[in-house]
Amino acid sequence: MLHCRGFSLMPDLVVAGGGPVGLATALYAARAGLDVVVREPRPGPVDKACGEGLMPGAVADLAGLGIDPDGHRLSGIRYLGNGRTAEAPFRHGDGRGVRRTTLHRALSDALAAAGVPVVPRAVGEVEQRPGHVLVDGEPTAYLVAADGLHSPVRRMLGLDRPAEGRKRYGQRVHVEIEPWTSFVEVHWAAGSEAYVTPVADDLVGIAVLTERQAPFEELLAEHPALRERVGRRPLSRTRGAGPLRQRSTRQVDGRVLLVGDAAGYVDALTGEGIAIGLAQARAAVDAVVAGRPERYAAAYPRLGRRHVLLTRALLTSSRAPVVRRRIVPLAARLPRVFTGVVDQLARPA
Repeated sequence: MLHCRGFSLMPDLVVAGGGPVGLATALYAARAGLDVVVREPRPGPVDKACGEGLMPGAVADLAGLGIDPDGHRLSGIRYLGNGRTAEAPFRHGDGRGVRRTTLHRALSDALAAAGVPVVPRAVGEVEQRPGHVLVDGEPTAYLVAADGLHSPVRRMLGLDRPAEGRKRYGQRVHVEIEPWTSFVEVHWAAGSEAYVTPVADDLVGIAVLTERQAPFEELLAEHPALRERVGRRPLSRTRGAGPLRQRSTRQVDGRVLLVGDAAGYVDALTGEGIAIGLAQARAAVDAVVAGRPERYAAAYPRLGRRHVLLTRALLTSSRAPVVRRRIVPLAARLPRVFTGVVDQLARPA
C-alpha cells in the first residue's frame, strides 16, 4: 500500500539496516501488505561478531517466516569452569548453530522473493514532518531503525543514552574442526567467557566476551582446555564488537521506531539477541499497520523482559570474583534450576 503525498507516492515503511532484524522487519511488513524499502549500504552477505547460536524460540520464529537456514543442531547449553560441568538440555525443540552469513543469505533470498527492494545506501538524514518522515529528503510514512549496536539513526535523533557500568567487548573466530558436541559450551575463566557454537559439520565458532581489549589468541589462552582442543588449527579472521552495553532514551520518536540492537542492548552473555529482535520486529510492524507507533512503545518493555532480567542478574553477579568462581559449581549442584533458567531463555521472547 502506497501513501499519497501531493502528487507523489511514498512507501509505508523504510527500514534502516539490513541485518537479520532489519530484514525480518521488512518481511513482516511485506506479509502485512505494506510497501516497504530496506536501506543497507553493505554488500551481502553481512557478517558480524556474534555467537551464531539460535535458541529454539528463534528457530521457531524464523520458521514462521519461512526461513530454515542450514546449520548444526544445538541440543542445549553446557557450562564449564573450575573443573566442573553443568548441562541443560533444551526442553522444547532444538536450537541451531548458523553462520551469520548463512542466515543473512536466507533472509535476503526470502526478501527478494517477496519483491522487497534493498537500496544500497545508508540513512544519512532524518526529518520528522506531520504525517510522514523525510529520509534523506524522501518521504515515508514510517521509519524503523534496525541499524545496529551503534545505530546512526538513534544518534542523529538524539536518542543515545549513556551506558552505565563497565564496558564489555566481544570477539569471534571460526575453526575448521568437527564439532565435539551438540551443546553450546560456555567456558568460564576469571576474566572472560568463551562460547563454542557448532555451526556446520566441519566448523565451530568461538566467541569471547570480556572487559579486556586484547588479541584473540591472548584471550583464548585464558581457557587452556579449549585452547588445547583447538590445537594448532588456524583461526579465521577475528571480528569484534563493543562496547556491548547500549541504551536509548526511548524506542519511539514520532514516526521512527527502534528495533534490535538499535533499541538498546544489555550483553551477549545469555545469547538471546535474535529472538528478542524478531519479537520487536513483529510488534513494530503491528504498530505501523495500526498507525499507532505508541503501541510499540507500550509493548517494548514486555518484549524479552525475562531475557533482560536474567542477563542483568548473571552479568552483575559474575563481576564479583568469589561469585564468579561459584557459578558453574552451583549450576552443577542445582541442575533443575539451571535447566529452568535455560528453558526461560530458549522460549520465544
